Amino acid sequence: MTKFPNLFQRVLISIIAIPLILLIVYLGKIYFTIFVSLIIFLTLFEFYKLSEQKGAKPDYFFGFVYSLFVIVIFHTNQLDYFLPLTFLLVALGSIFNLTKSDNNAFLNFGVTVSGAIFLSLFYSTLIGIREKFIDDYSKGAFIIMTVLAGIWICDSAAYFGGTAYGKHPLLERISPKKSLEGSIFGFVFAILTFVAGKLTIISFLNWGDVIFMGLVVGVIGQIGDLVESMFKRDVGVKDSSNLIPGHGGILDRFDSLLFVSPFIYFYLNYAY
Repeated sequence: MTKFPNLFQRVLISIIAIPLILLIVYLGKIYFTIFVSLIIFLTLFEFYKLSEQKGAKPDYFFGFVYSLFVIVIFHTNQLDYFLPLTFLLVALGSIFNLTKSDNNAFLNFGVTVSGAIFLSLFYSTLIGIREKFIDDYSKGAFIIMTVLAGIWICDSAAYFGGTAYGKHPLLERISPKKSLEGSIFGFVFAILTFVAGKLTIISFLNWGDVIFMGLVVGVIGQIGDLVESMFKRDVGVKDSSNLIPGHGGILDRFDSLLFVSPFIYFYLNYAY
């Protein structure tokens, strides 16, 4: 058991959380939007808290209000408002820095704006995926379910495969415990998950779509994990928070999804 620390907590939380998440994905509409909103607000809070350990003073008010409007824009499919909203964030955020007494204007402004745009835009694309297929409302749900399954299985395969067989570091300066062998395990199982999905719940997609999504999860998903590890390593912490026992923070659990979702969203918009 020592080779797999916190395994019991990880499994128990997963048994409780996974069915609930899948139910919310299937229900869609306002239920799913609320779920995505919670992810955005909690991860933005964790991101800002991490930045404070580097001396930043992010503006929580601007970040959260902007994120709320981005969520509304995607929920109502009024994407033309995104650029004007972002302009307001940048303009008002920079002006508001004039009222602050510290000398970290670059850092404060950069963290506030980049965190808000980064997290709210990337995660809100999940809403766009869920609402994409108006001819058959369940299609969006099944795509997201397969994406989540691919990420979870990729993560588990990389974790167990790397722990059991890992010998060559993947990117030691960022995440010394991740191995090339574990990454290959995760990549292979991500592809296999989408193949299984094509044979079951996402049969309406063609094989090109399925392979592309599998590649995105297997490659981009793991890169997203490394990007989050980079931020945490810069701050000097192991987890983004301790909100979920055995799993860390919300950003720790949904870091791969953060990068995978926009790639799939824009691909679907192009392909369909």
